[in-house]
Amino acid sequence: MSPGETVAVLGAGGTMGRAMAHNLLQAGVAVRAWNRTLERARPLESEGAVLAQTPAEAADGASFVLTMLRDGEAVIAVMEGDDGALRAMTPSSVWLQMSTIGEAATARCAELAGRHSVAFVDAPVLGTKEPAERGELVILASGPQDTGLRERIAPLFDAIGKKTLWLGGAGEGTRLKLVTNAWVLTVAEGCAELIAFAEGLGLDPGLLFEAIEGGPLDLPYLRTKAKAITTRDFKPSFKLALAAKDAALMEESAEARVLDLPLITTIRDRLAQAALDHGDEDVIATYLTSARGAARSGAR
Repeated sequence: MSPGETVAVLGAGGTMGRAMAHNLLQAGVAVRAWNRTLERARPLESEGAVLAQTPAEAADGASFVLTMLRDGEAVIAVMEGDDGALRAMTPSSVWLQMSTIGEAATARCAELAGRHSVAFVDAPVLGTKEPAERGELVILASGPQDTGLRERIAPLFDAIGKKTLWLGGAGEGTRLKLVTNAWVLTVAEGCAELIAFAEGLGLDPGLLFEAIEGGPLDLPYLRTKAKAITTRDFKPSFKLALAAKDAALMEESAEARVLDLPLITTIRDRLAQAALDHGDEDVIATYLTSARGAARSGAR
């Protein structure tokens, strides 16, 4: 990244976008921040960010435009239109699309970037609130096979992540993100159900962790989520509503390839159900749906 280059962060008021913008500022990168509700990005102003009223204003003169938004519709909405960022970008600009938006929306974004002669990098991330705040995300980057471009981007990715995997063409990063999310959500839903099962059988869930301690079945993420359940601490690190959205994207990609993956469908159904009442809580609040089922059955 050359001296004087600026990054426009679109979605700078969200949990992930705010953390990314903060870490870029800490690394000495000039940041223009935009958020649909601008007040949510206001704390970044005291750190040196310039707040923009529109995506186009944020992107005007910026070398990089980083999108970190809820879903594909939100990303496309801030990039297109009279106030969209693409209106202000030039052929030397780079679009870093880092939201989890699935294959169809990623393809649409790549097409939009091509239409505007803008370099497009598909780079979703692994990690939730805490890793984002610590600058320890894993970045799954794909796009142009241009060594010079990658060298320009490297300081930005180093500021927000602990590791970057450069993959193939745009879309490969998104596909790998869907696969890794399938693992994350499988563990989360499995944890929720096994704790509900143990309680339904009248067991202290802690006995499970004594039994698997030190063995190949002992996972740090499993323990973290189990602790959240037992302490009833559902403060969001990864919101349940977003997890349900991601599960639907997983199922969409599986169905497009006629894959028989009933576990993904089951997880999507359960998270969608749980999100109706607990969407703003952590993904592990899916446990509350299982626990209600156990209570209705009269399990002890």
